[in-house]
Amino acid sequence: MLNERDNFLRALGGAAPEYVPRYNLGWAIRPSILNGSRTAVFGPGKDIFGVEWTNEGSAFDAALPRNDVFLLDDIRRWRDVVKFPDFSGVDWEALAKKDLKDKDPGLPSGVRLDAQGYFQSVMSFMGFTEGLIACHEEPEEVKVLANYLCDGYLSLAEPCLKHYAPDYIMFADDIASERSPFLSVEMFRDIFAPVWRRYIKFFKDRGYPAVHHNCGHFEAYLDDVVDMGFNAWDPAQTSNDLVGIKKKFGNKLMICGGFETKAFLPHLEATEAQIRSAVKSTMDALAPGGGYSFLGGGPGADPVSQQRSVWILDEYEKLKATYYN
Repeated sequence: MLNERDNFLRALGGAAPEYVPRYNLGWAIRPSILNGSRTAVFGPGKDIFGVEWTNEGSAFDAALPRNDVFLLDDIRRWRDVVKFPDFSGVDWEALAKKDLKDKDPGLPSGVRLDAQGYFQSVMSFMGFTEGLIACHEEPEEVKVLANYLCDGYLSLAEPCLKHYAPDYIMFADDIASERSPFLSVEMFRDIFAPVWRRYIKFFKDRGYPAVHHNCGHFEAYLDDVVDMGFNAWDPAQTSNDLVGIKKKFGNKLMICGGFETKAFLPHLEATEAQIRSAVKSTMDALAPGGGYSFLGGGPGADPVSQQRSVWILDEYEKLKATYYN
């Protein structure tokens, strides 16, 4: 039987896996120099641009930009405020050795070469109210800022690829809420799709498969995402028509996720039987024919969530080899 790495990469390339792959967002390592003073990828502190992130009052201790202090109040002034750091003196070999010291060679290895995506960057600099207004009133300035950030990240790409030797590239830019996208498809295609395409083309031209992370009701943008060359999308939350998406794109877009973990939050009643049944119904709907990778586990570090994660992953292990010959 193929190990997890080879089985996942086989499915990521569009081929039929030996068993349902498992996916983990933590497989994509972001070079630690891009964390700024933040203690971890999702931790509190200041990022490389000076935006302050806090986990006070946020869900499951994941840090969010402070909503009372903003880096930028006028998108037309971004050149005076937003400065991409100079990383020319970085010892990439030593950095990669440190960042990869706990890497399991039997698991896929991804790399995420951005502090955060371009839409999210504008929102973190300005807050959602002013950031969305900027997209409406000054779209050309937003485009120039996004491309400035893209220039900075791509300047790091060659040494990163050389020393981190990833199996795939992960690009994240949460641009939707659970109910709907934050931007119309037309506005997305005008402002952000071109810079997404430019960024990912660099890696696709060098033969790397790509995974796109976007939470929420994101399906309106998937035609563009597939056309850009992304091979997979996570976490594929259930507010999207996942069965319809699978039918439309087949193995051209691997669905990584599709399991509704929020239904099993600690304060809600859920029996072991209900949780195991939910895992099976998810896999029954999305695994046949390939183009699917399971992503599940109760969020949170409390004992209830941890027990539920054990049940979820145990049920996945029981079922994973039952869908393919």
